[in-house]
Parts: sequence; C-alpha cells; structure tokens
Amino acid sequence: MFESNKKLEEYITKYTENEDDILKELNRKTFLETFNPRMICSPLQGKILQMLSNMISPKYILEIGTFTGYSAICLARGLKKDGKLFTIEINDELTKYSQNFFEKAKLQNNIVQKVGDALEIIPKIDKNFDLVFIDADKERYLDYYKMIFDKVNIGGFIIADNVLWEGKVVEENLPKNDFCTRGILEFNSFVNEDDRVENVIFPIRDGLMVLRKI
Repeated sequence: MFESNKKLEEYITKYTENEDDILKELNRKTFLETFNPRMICSPLQGKILQMLSNMISPKYILEIGTFTGYSAICLARGLKKDGKLFTIEINDELTKYSQNFFEKAKLQNNIVQKVGDALEIIPKIDKNFDLVFIDADKERYLDYYKMIFDKVNIGGFIIADNVLWEGKVVEENLPKNDFCTRGILEFNSFVNEDDRVENVIFPIRDGLMVLRKI
C-alpha cells in the first residue's frame, strides 16, 4: 500500500523493530530457493502479526497456509507458554524449510505441521482456537471461514491476508477466470455482512482483514 511513497515506506521500516537473524535468514533462503517467494510474509507484516498475537495471548492458533514458515514463527511467539499453533500447508516440499526454522526459533514443540488440503484436515483437529490466520487459496477463503468459524472461541480473532489483492478488488469488469479476486470479493462481502463478527481492513501490504467473533 506504500508503493506510491517509497520514502514513507522507508520511514515506517526504519522505525519498526527489525526482524531477527532467524527471520532474516528464512526470508533470504525463501527468495533464493523457492518458487514465487513473494508469498512470504513481509517483515513489517510479520511484526504486526507477532504484536497482535502477543496482545491476544492465544492458547491455540490455526494457520491455513504455511509456505516457508515466516508467519507461523511470528504468530507462535505470542502463544501462551504451553500453547500450540497448528499450521497447514498443501505443498509437502516446503516442510523442510519451515521445520528447520521452527527448530532454529526453538518453537518446534509449539508448532504442529499438517500437510494436505486444509478443508480435509481442519475437521480432524480437535481444538478450539483463539486466533486463526487465513493465507492460502484465495478462491477458497469463504470456504475456510465457514469451516473454522465454529472452532473459534467467542472473543477470538480471525485474520485474513491479501484482502485487497493488489488493488484488484476495486477494479471493474474483472475477467471471468479471475477466480482469486472473485474469491476475495466474495469473502470480504460475506464477512462484512456477518453480524457474528466485528471487522476492519488494515491497508498493510496487500491488506489484512481482522475479525473478532462476538
């Protein structure tokens, strides 16, 4: 969201706590060794997720979409001492990155990795969550939301990434095959009308929708 003002972006970065060496290394390896590395959480967004998690102090977190594990580490750092983060990634080739860095961050006992289709895995996790982070297939956001909703505690939070989708959400005459943008639009519209939650969009990077279950 700050691409039009690089000086402002640099200022925000300067006056936000730097990522630590573990996250720097993970960021670097992701860009050097993975396909589509832009999927990784940015340092600013990671710091925001970590701050929100610390504020909420969740016992259980669910993350849909692990990628190389950057956001999982940030979120897990806000867990209660004996808390757990369950993270789901469909690409089994990425688990070597995430597991390696979970261990470097000394979070391997707090993070449970699941590999496969989230819609098949979520019903098998016998936990209720204080915080859910959605950052997987954009066309399935609403499906994820509906599936996890009853597993979120009253007063718990749901955070969805990429809800501005590079500004495409305000474009007219979308191509019929732009399923990602249409999925985001459907999700944003549904949750905005859902009287079971409070919601706000933060214009951070590609947009974070933060919802609280009431």
